[in-house]
Amino acid sequence: MDLRITTLAERPELEPQMWSMPHSWPAFMNQDPAANLFYPVVAGQYAKFALVAVDRAAPDVIVARAFFVPFVLGDDELPDDGWDGVLWRATAARRRGSTPDAVSALEITIKADLQGKGLSTVMLDAMRAQAARLGFSELFAPVRPNRKHLQPRVPMAGYAALRREDGLPVDPWLRVHVRAGGVIDKIARRSMVVAGTLEEWRGWTGLPFDRTGDVEVPGALVPVHCDVDHGRAVYVEPNVWVRHRLR
Repeated sequence: MDLRITTLAERPELEPQMWSMPHSWPAFMNQDPAANLFYPVVAGQYAKFALVAVDRAAPDVIVARAFFVPFVLGDDELPDDGWDGVLWRATAARRRGSTPDAVSALEITIKADLQGKGLSTVMLDAMRAQAARLGFSELFAPVRPNRKHLQPRVPMAGYAALRREDGLPVDPWLRVHVRAGGVIDKIARRSMVVAGTLEEWRGWTGLPFDRTGDVEVPGALVPVHCDVDHGRAVYVEPNVWVRHRLR
């Protein structure tokens, strides 16, 4: 596939299709309230930080998208609240008129029927290149390892440390980042928090959520904690901070 990757600023007419592109994210992943700080204002505030990819043979059909966001880090360590944390910091910087000194990846999504064809690597390379063009020396990424959901009871630190014989991470998505030059920095222990009533979780997952304790949910990296007495369940997802030096 011969891709043409541009920013949303260059192809604003693709915005509606960018949102309707078929994907494979679990339903509960769309319920993180921090996402409302970014996605509704992408076109107006962060169009240079949104990438869209089309096949040159069909230049008006999106096959992949990627989002990243500028934020203020200063002398702080990368935040333990990971994905949620950079969205809060990005929003605070924008509202205060502060100049961002760091940039974080948020998402790379490939059209469902084209996954497994190496497009994630291409989109990561494009994100790195665009971040460099915008003047950043590093790109941070709170990586969501794409095979961790198969081992939800394994602590994220232990999972991220798993290596193949060639020394690369066992997890394919972590491996893509390392091959691109990324270095694992730390674990973001509460990178994404999704809380809901038991009725909401039943709707998102199709599971009964009728017993107090940890519930393994398809697509979740760790179990969801269910509290029947109080009628609620909470998912606290850890991610892996990866640091990409750009120049």
